[in-house]
Amino acid sequence: MTPDSTDHRYGKLSITLHWLMLGLFVGVYACIEIKGLLPRGNPWKAMFLGLHGVFGLSIFALVWIRLLGRLTPRPPITPHLPAWQTGISHLMHLALYGLMIATPVLAWLMLSAAGKPMPYFGFFLPALVQPDPDLARQFKHWHELLGSSGYWLIGLHAAAGLFHHYWVRDNTLTRMLPKR
Repeated sequence: MTPDSTDHRYGKLSITLHWLMLGLFVGVYACIEIKGLLPRGNPWKAMFLGLHGVFGLSIFALVWIRLLGRLTPRPPITPHLPAWQTGISHLMHLALYGLMIATPVLAWLMLSAAGKPMPYFGFFLPALVQPDPDLARQFKHWHELLGSSGYWLIGLHAAAGLFHHYWVRDNTLTRMLPKR
């Protein structure tokens, strides 16, 4: 919660970052899916892969601000959730934050092990490991596996918000919606 938070909704910064992260995730997944649909040798493949990387590293950069925001009080859900739902919510958020940190780190490790640079807005991040093709393949496998699990995590997170809004009728979703 940021200083402009109220008892019933998150602050502007938290809300903006939440929805910006969603937009970046849409970009990450759209770019990699479009790249996969293009035929081998298509010059657009490199552009989509580059945008995929920029969006992914942007998620990685912004997640740290989001984590700092988690240290501040959050507006309560009303009516109060049963303990088991609160526990599942905490596990889901932990998994989402893990996704936002581990997936870009695995990409960085993958590129480092492949002997390729990690570009980000004209800068190149330093290699994390020495070139090793076998290690690069392992990192790629884990990056793709974690990325694929992101579809499910994000989908379940969105479904839970909609479930709470339309079925339970609590303020879980409205706390994170921009003001109308």
